[in-house]
This record gives sequence, structure tokens and C-alpha cells, in this order.
Amino acid sequence: MKKSLLLFTFSVFFTCRLFAQSTNDSLVIKDLQWDPKSPASFAELNIPSGGSLLQGFILTANGAGKHPTLLMLHGYPGNERNLDLAQVVRSHGWNVIYFDYRGSWGSQGKFSFKNCVEDVVNAVAWCKTNAAKFKIDTANITLFGHSMGGFVCLKALTYLPGVKKGFALSAWDIYADVQRFKGKDFEKRIEQANGNYFVLNASTAEIYNPVIADPGYFNLHNSAAALSKKQVIMLDEMNANKVLAEDIKSHNKAYFDYQVWKTDHPFTNKRVSLMKLVLWFLDK
Repeated sequence: MKKSLLLFTFSVFFTCRLFAQSTNDSLVIKDLQWDPKSPASFAELNIPSGGSLLQGFILTANGAGKHPTLLMLHGYPGNERNLDLAQVVRSHGWNVIYFDYRGSWGSQGKFSFKNCVEDVVNAVAWCKTNAAKFKIDTANITLFGHSMGGFVCLKALTYLPGVKKGFALSAWDIYADVQRFKGKDFEKRIEQANGNYFVLNASTAEIYNPVIADPGYFNLHNSAAALSKKQVIMLDEMNANKVLAEDIKSHNKAYFDYQVWKTDHPFTNKRVSLMKLVLWFLDK
């Protein structure tokens, strides 16, 4: 009897451990069962911003009524779009909006880091104007930004009182990075480090000189207090943002979490774990 009980206990323990180990690296999704009256869909968008149009699209969620909406903010220049994540979030009952910033990937206008932040603010305004058409719950909009998009996410949150949540994936601390290249041959050295992309409608000088000229804006430490009432997750593949995260956390009164995972910049080997964390944050 004791032996049977021991075997049973071991079996339960082993099963629980196996489940615990798999919860962060497995995800079950199913094909959507379309709502015949209000099916999930896709629509191309032209979002006005600063006198220009941003090329983008919306993945609308399945079912009638308004849906919470995630804005996905790409990096520099934006080759990794995280659209696998977008589809999973949509299947979770959220609308997802993706767009290319001004002057990037064919969107009209001039590319600049400040314009990227303004584009997000204008995209949220567009959501409010078009809430009925696209079933957008404007009281429940969340930002997700990767790399440069992580910087844009954190900055844009400070200009959006109605947006309470932001997920910054491997946020690029642009100001700290640019400080390393100040001085002789600045443009050449920063191009070598960060690239010179024809998909961005701006020169290296036009993109980076404003960072040096306006540290008050670009130094994210100056935005820490303004993020105090926001729910924020910062997730990195290295601890370069540790001091920044500690600063934001010291001011935060809502929710803040900082994690470092063993992976690369696009989180290649952690896609499912990333999806699960994002879904948890959206449901929080």
C-alpha cells in the first residue's frame, strides 16, 4: 500500500514538474470559428500623421462588439515585424494595428525618431475617430514596441493619458547609444554601428543629430516620472537597460516588470514564451 502511494505521489510530482517546465514554451491555438455576422478580417489602412499617410493594416478580432486593440511598433528599420505575435493576439480577441512610421517602408513624409513617437499619438487619435467602423475599444489600447519601437512605446505613453499599458521589447536607449559615438567621424561610426537604410527617408545626420541636440527629449531617464501611472513591461536579451529599468520602477505606482531572457535581439528561440507573456500582460 505504501509502495503504491509512493509511486502515485511520484507520478503526480513528475507530471506537475513536466507541466511546469512546459508552460512557458508551449502554446495551443486553434483555427478561428468565424462569427457569421462579425467575422475576423483584415483591412489596409492609411493613417494620417503630420500631413502624411502611414501605410498599415488592422487585423480585426472575431465577434461583435468593441475589442481591445494592440498597436505594434516596429524597430529600426523594421525588418522584424513580430506578425506571428500579432496573429496570436488577434486570436485572443484583440484587434491588432501595424503601421510603418513616416518616411519608412513607403509611408509618406520624413523619417525621424520624434516623428515616430508623434505617429503613435496620431494613430491612437485615428483609432478614436474610427472606433465604430473597426470595433475598437478606445478605453483599452495597449502599445507593443520592439527595439526602436520599444523607445517609441515608452515615449509615446507619456503623451497618451488614455493608454495605460506598454510592452517594450528590447527597447533601444537611443540617447545612451548615440553618446558613445559623439565626436570625430560621428556619422560614419554610427552608420557602421546602426546601419544606413534606403527604406528610411532621411540621412544619417537628419536622424541622429537631433538626439544630440535635444537630450531632454531623448534621454529616457527624463521620462521615468511621466510613466509612473502606466503598466509597463520591459523585456530584454541583455541587461543594458538595467539602470533605466530601475529608474522607471522607482517612480512607478501602477505595475512595472523588467526581465532579461537568454536569447537574441529578435527573440528567435523564445517566440512562444514571448507570446504567452504578452497575452498575460494584455489580460492583466
